[in-house]
Amino acid sequence: MLLVHPAHELLRQLPLLIGSVVLGSATGNQTWSAVVLGLLVVFGVARWFTTTYRIDGEQIQRREGVLRRTVTSLPRNRIRSVSTDARLLHRLLGLTVVKVSTGREVKGDAEFALDAVQAADVPALRAILLADSLAPKSEVGPPPSRVIARWQPSWLRYSPLSFTGLAMIAAAVGVVYQTGVAMALRDSALARQGVDAAERFGVVVTVAIGVGGLLLLSVVLSVVRSLVTFGNLVLSRRDDHGGAGVLHLEHGLLRARESTFDMRRLRGGTIREPALVRMFGGSRLDAVMTGVDGAGEASLLLPPCPAATVRDVLSEVTGRPDVVRGELRRHGRAATRRRWTRALSIPVALGVAMAGATVVVEVPPVAWVTWALATVLAGVLAADRARSLGHRAGDGWLVAQAGSMERRRDCIAAAGVIGWTVRQTLFQRRAGVATLVAATAAGVKGYRVLDVPAEVAWSVAASASPWLIENDWASARRGPSCADTFAV
Repeated sequence: MLLVHPAHELLRQLPLLIGSVVLGSATGNQTWSAVVLGLLVVFGVARWFTTTYRIDGEQIQRREGVLRRTVTSLPRNRIRSVSTDARLLHRLLGLTVVKVSTGREVKGDAEFALDAVQAADVPALRAILLADSLAPKSEVGPPPSRVIARWQPSWLRYSPLSFTGLAMIAAAVGVVYQTGVAMALRDSALARQGVDAAERFGVVVTVAIGVGGLLLLSVVLSVVRSLVTFGNLVLSRRDDHGGAGVLHLEHGLLRARESTFDMRRLRGGTIREPALVRMFGGSRLDAVMTGVDGAGEASLLLPPCPAATVRDVLSEVTGRPDVVRGELRRHGRAATRRRWTRALSIPVALGVAMAGATVVVEVPPVAWVTWALATVLAGVLAADRARSLGHRAGDGWLVAQAGSMERRRDCIAAAGVIGWTVRQTLFQRRAGVATLVAATAAGVKGYRVLDVPAEVAWSVAASASPWLIENDWASARRGPSCADTFAV
């Protein structure tokens, strides 16, 4: 860590270091660069001397801080998952970062990181922190793990279908402007050559070349990032002798990451299908687990990959192929009409405004062509959203599907639902539909069934959670008000 901490401090403060180099070059005095570099190295070394941790029977505690001393304690009975993260330098030195999560969004408590632990000590440390899940149940030891998904090179074809590459380019441009490098490059020979080339080829050709180069660079960056991040991905499952078990996920080429999840806290999964990825038959899978954030990378089980692989893995994890692949109940004409109305309202209003403007000024033909294309795209979007909308309730599960630009299929075990809410906006009341929300301690905490017919909203909830019938609540509610809630 006497090597790791200084190196990471230099990377973390790279804009400051580059700025000091630029300042030294402008003033002819490189003392600034040497001073900044020395301070970062000293600060990184000091972190090793000031960081310790310990584990006792009730809690895990970490003490750290160079200028300000901080002591963080975490009760062991609140630990929900343990993951590891080893960057390239960590791996070369046989170290890893152990991250302990409680699933609570509290500062200093959502993620408890031990940087860094000997890689050989991680299995024993994980067994201590997740003793109830990972400790052997008998003298014969735990049963072997079985692989349920493994990364394939063909998955890389889905990488360019995201905006990851463009985001990386935008971040790089921001760093360049933040550090002042752009000012230094403005008067360089490279910049002058670029201006001369643009004058020779013309504006249209220059813009076309620039856009093409940007898209090509974005594709390359997206593929490289996906390869480095998810290469060697292996998702395995191990069932212990007591009937429970764990999911173990490991991935990464340069930066190795591992996550271990307690199957007893599994409440289902979410299949995410961004529009472009779905067009090429792909999707990604997120776990819905108690204590794991359902909206970030912490819940990811599979990156964008063939949809059949995602459904097979979710069927294996939940043990309910019918829930994952079964047909959904449609929400009726009112829900479909709302999708068409919301998609076409702006294009229709814009068309009326343009038609009225023709009385005063002449609207160019390109404007009408653009409006027609936008209207057609809005219609396609409305049709796709109406086709995607549906739900399934019963046999202890709730399935909700909605969306077009990113279609989601949430498969939630009703045993984890602790409350139901029926909500209606003014327009929903006029249309006779409502939004049913299932509250749970797992994932994103609330899963919605959009625009279900209002008269059957509580019946859908009762089909998933029989305790509503036992309390005679579903039969008592015939027409939900603005917001009706029932929880157990």
